[in-house]
Amino acid sequence: MTLAIRTYNRAQMIKNVLEENGIETMIHNLNLEQPEMAVGVRVRIKKSDLPRALKIVEEVESAWERDDADGEKRHVLISVDFADMVEHTIDFGFWFAEQMGVSVTILYVYFTPSYTISGNRDFSTYSISDSELTRRIVNQANADAENLDRLLKKRITNKELPDVNFGIEIKEGVPEDEILDYCKKRNPELVVMGTQGKKITDELIGSVTAEVIDSTLSPVFAVPVQVALRSPKQIRRVAFLTNFDQKDLIAIDKTIELCNSENTEIYFIHSAEKTEPWSEVMLAGIKSYFASQYPGIKTHYALLGSSNSPELIENYLKEKEIDLLAFNSRRKKMFSRLFNPGLAYRLVMQSDTMLFVTHV
Repeated sequence: MTLAIRTYNRAQMIKNVLEENGIETMIHNLNLEQPEMAVGVRVRIKKSDLPRALKIVEEVESAWERDDADGEKRHVLISVDFADMVEHTIDFGFWFAEQMGVSVTILYVYFTPSYTISGNRDFSTYSISDSELTRRIVNQANADAENLDRLLKKRITNKELPDVNFGIEIKEGVPEDEILDYCKKRNPELVVMGTQGKKITDELIGSVTAEVIDSTLSPVFAVPVQVALRSPKQIRRVAFLTNFDQKDLIAIDKTIELCNSENTEIYFIHSAEKTEPWSEVMLAGIKSYFASQYPGIKTHYALLGSSNSPELIENYLKEKEIDLLAFNSRRKKMFSRLFNPGLAYRLVMQSDTMLFVTHV
């Protein structure tokens, strides 16, 4: 079967990597007279090798596209807000970093208003903010970072957190903009953030997390305030929202790797406006497929009545006592996000379940 369609040079690179991993690979549609000029070259493999091949190609192509000019080290990014920090966010970030064998970067973004605006119907007045206020904000941010540094070192010494290397970075600006800029430049392996959940009235943290999920290419793990779990090892029941897309195979594999537990149960959910027999066939096929690929994982499947209702999904998660909801999400353009917020955004703002969102 065709795994990917690439230029000749890229197809040849993929072929070499797959064969190094023991996967038999063939290249079709090649112009033998001028192979370098060939376009639409097909990389073909055996159907039984599809799960491994998809994962390998996803990883190597991400690595090829990554800018390693500055020698950036692999790391987990934990975004915090000292004024309203979500409990357990740091705990999950450190545990994931240990599991992946990477370091941790903690990012705190503070905002200093540069000017204020006042006015009436005839004119507006712009005034520079009090410099003393700005100094107090900056000093408080640095003091909070120093306190957090001491606290984390103490917790590591007391074995309350895994012993992984970490650093704290402080930036001035709008939180979602700075986090997205960081992800674009530094490409973290995982972004761990907090959400308020529907039980909290202040939606600031939730809106920042939702914006990051909708706009970044990095996978995001969102931890609600009300979550009772303290580490990834406690995650048992995982729901995966599928659209029957081939890329879901990669996203599901990433989810299983993230949870890293032999006792994990996966509930495959497909949500659509109309229930069609073909949907049941596809969902049953996914269940059967993963039962054969991951025999140690118990699988279930369900069809929900609407593709646009977080309430239905949330009710199902409560009924099945789901610990984590995972799905693959494509980045949306700005105007689409403004006038038609994605499912990820609505779930972040309304759900009390942890979310793991990939962008394959």
